[in-house]
Amino acid sequence: MNKKLQQFKYILLDVFSASFSWFLFFIYRKQVVEPQLFGVESPVLYNAKFLTGIVSISLFWLLLYTIFGYYRNVYRKSRLIELGQTLIQCFFGVLVIFFVALLDDLIPSYKNYYTSIATLFFIHFSITYIFRFLFTSVTVYKIHNRKMGFKTLIVGGAESAVDMYKSLTETSKSGGNFIVGFVNGMDEKGYQLKEFVPYFGSYKDLKSIINSEEIEEVLIAIERSEQHHILEEIINALEGIDVLIKVKPNNYDILAGKVKMKSMFDVPLIEIKHDLMPVWQFVLKRIMDIVVSVIAMIVLSPLYILTTFLVKTGSKGPVFYHQERIGIHGDLFQIIKFRSMYVDAEKFGPQLSKDNDTRITKWGSIMRQYRIDELPQFWNVLIGDMSMVGPRPERKFYADQIVLKAPHYKHIHKVKPGITSWGMVKFGYASTVDEMVARLRYDVIYIENMSIFNDLKVLIYTFKIVFQGRGK
Repeated sequence: MNKKLQQFKYILLDVFSASFSWFLFFIYRKQVVEPQLFGVESPVLYNAKFLTGIVSISLFWLLLYTIFGYYRNVYRKSRLIELGQTLIQCFFGVLVIFFVALLDDLIPSYKNYYTSIATLFFIHFSITYIFRFLFTSVTVYKIHNRKMGFKTLIVGGAESAVDMYKSLTETSKSGGNFIVGFVNGMDEKGYQLKEFVPYFGSYKDLKSIINSEEIEEVLIAIERSEQHHILEEIINALEGIDVLIKVKPNNYDILAGKVKMKSMFDVPLIEIKHDLMPVWQFVLKRIMDIVVSVIAMIVLSPLYILTTFLVKTGSKGPVFYHQERIGIHGDLFQIIKFRSMYVDAEKFGPQLSKDNDTRITKWGSIMRQYRIDELPQFWNVLIGDMSMVGPRPERKFYADQIVLKAPHYKHIHKVKPGITSWGMVKFGYASTVDEMVARLRYDVIYIENMSIFNDLKVLIYTFKIVFQGRGK
């Protein structure tokens, strides 16, 4: 399905709703509020100021909806959930407009303030939700009646997969899955599903099959005996691929509350979520990164200058040390540090630092203790390579070794690496690959529980460690 076209349609509807709502509110202000203030009915003047207002207001609403993540899953909307989302979005938006654009208006009494807010909210919410409801209803109707759907691949070909296929295809109203084929699990004889849909190969070829068949949704229905052996491998293989992943639950999963009902017509499945935080939290996290980085580089500029002098006079070589690290989505970037080791410290190949490391300069040892060597990374944060909080980035040389021992390591590439992390707070620097694997556990838990609140906690504990000089 054409996601971008669907997003564009929602954006057009919201622009029209915002513009029309502001137009009606403008008439209300001219015909009701201003006559109470001036004693005569004001003419409705559509001047340049009005046009500027209607454009800026429409852009504001689009920005707000984007921050709230409204345009992300445009084909998977629930009209009831959409009602709640629209109420919350309109409430916050109207409050912002009031304080920015309406608070300093001339009014006959404070009653008009409250009336204006209520009127703007009622007009904007009513028009916006009516259009959204109608458009979403058309989409839902097409999905339920199999006129529209998501290209779906089933992982598994035996009894469990056949049962899932029949459940999906024999319901009177579809949940939106167009089953295009399947791959089998461990059981090389698991081809029972071949009677209904094409066989594409083994689960080990998932990535290439998804790309070639343009798969949008993957349903995992392997046998219970296979789950302990290959379920983790399958989910790891799907990491970084833009598909919705669902797993057929067993009775324990249902009793444990892992199965959440999304629609009256969907087959109950466990959804493996890609969204780590709401969009507005990601936006706030990025704003915090920029603000904190700018403030830190300004406030700490005397320390930057002092450190530059001490690094330069302490040993021969450049002040800054650049090294290639792995960032979000596995992309490479250049991390920046104050140089804490002698030049050619790794002339015999990559080596991790350890206690009493003779490669570290005297000033470098102090820098590492208080993590002063990490300060230039505020620049990496500012330009978007890193975040304030996130798993520490590793070199590819060590990342390849970690993956051999912990295949789930690639999950940390869901997010930007950070100057500090929960793994750094709980475990500290790693001197061996085994210690990196041990620290990884904390980073994965952090990613699965990401929130602005947890970021703040990590930052607070990091400051505590730095001030106590407990770095390494």
